[in-house]
Amino acid sequence: MKRILYGCLLAVLCLCAFAAPSAKRKLMADKTLSTVGYAAKHPLHEWGGLSRAVNCAVTYNDDMKQVENVAVSIKVATFDSGNSNRDSHAMEVLDALKYPNVTFVSSDVKTGEDGSLMATGNLTFHGVAKPATLQATQKIADGKMTLTGEFPISLTAHNVERPSFLGLKTEDKMTLRFNVVFGL
Repeated sequence: MKRILYGCLLAVLCLCAFAAPSAKRKLMADKTLSTVGYAAKHPLHEWGGLSRAVNCAVTYNDDMKQVENVAVSIKVATFDSGNSNRDSHAMEVLDALKYPNVTFVSSDVKTGEDGSLMATGNLTFHGVAKPATLQATQKIADGKMTLTGEFPISLTAHNVERPSFLGLKTEDKMTLRFNVVFGL
């Protein structure tokens, strides 16, 4: 009887010793598939730009199948509007030499039952950090996780002087859109 009890105890200990701990991994965005873009408006026209130089890391919990933390940094100089004059002017307006990056770092991430994500944290743009909440849809397929969403940014709240054209200023609100892909 003692042998059976010791054998069972030994088997349980061996199983516990080799059981995988809670798996949390740092995932880096795939720069070949990820983009962050902006859209801006002026009374006479609308334009946008796109960056493929997305530096984004998430902490992913394999057991829960969800994102726990998000950190993003994108160089302002990497946004391309398709118009080099506009891009040069944007670099001046945004003081890109003094404030080269736009960053977001989460302090809390919640996942909805439908797979949606809500990340609260700080967005730093033009050297000004402001609380921000990003909402995203999460899609997992073919060994990849894709986070897609958009959110508004106020230029004046981040001490950016709104550019003007023909005496008319651009709208204060810009929209940032993201499509960030991670390999699982």
